[in-house]
Amino acid sequence: MISPPRPTTPAVADDNAPTPTFNALCKRIRACDICKAHLPLGPNPVFQAHPDARILIAAQAPGIRVHRTSLPFNDPSGERLREWMGIDRACFYDRRKVAIVPMGFCYPGSAARGDLPPRPECAVAWRSQLLAALPRIELTLVIGLYAQRYHLGERRKATLTETVRNWREYWPSCAVLPHPSPRNNGWLKRNPWFAEQLVELRLAVSRMLRAG
Repeated sequence: MISPPRPTTPAVADDNAPTPTFNALCKRIRACDICKAHLPLGPNPVFQAHPDARILIAAQAPGIRVHRTSLPFNDPSGERLREWMGIDRACFYDRRKVAIVPMGFCYPGSAARGDLPPRPECAVAWRSQLLAALPRIELTLVIGLYAQRYHLGERRKATLTETVRNWREYWPSCAVLPHPSPRNNGWLKRNPWFAEQLVELRLAVSRMLRAG
């Protein structure tokens, strides 16, 4: 089996380029294989980050298409998430604007009802280091149960739905969202009130991008 090529951090020739320390951290993360034995397709950490980013997307773990292309949210979930945010692909993949740091950096494999949970090793080994290197983050999109547990801790409600329904308790520093996967179409139909949150989210994203 040949693993997909791992993306490299592109060089940026200006005064706002990431520091050598930041680039070294990203390089170590991309080379990580601490949970190799548990990954059916092998390690391929996928994330996007730059110290200038003001928006952080905290989701679960890459899906199989993301694993194969090494591009975060390069799938139907990403199309829906960009629609929720009100931005296009060019803006979404501008790492100076949007950081994408999932709970697990590698594709964990599949189960009977979707993908397996993100591997826990990433959060312990890398996540706090990488988030500390993103000092300008103003809005974090907390997507799904695993990200809620990490970012909200005891402030989250008993269920994902309750947490999302009470999104104003975490706003404006966090936007609490369900996963944009097509598997959640039923949830979205059962919870039409979620559209109100998206209006606020799009306005906040637009303000930040204009100000950035």
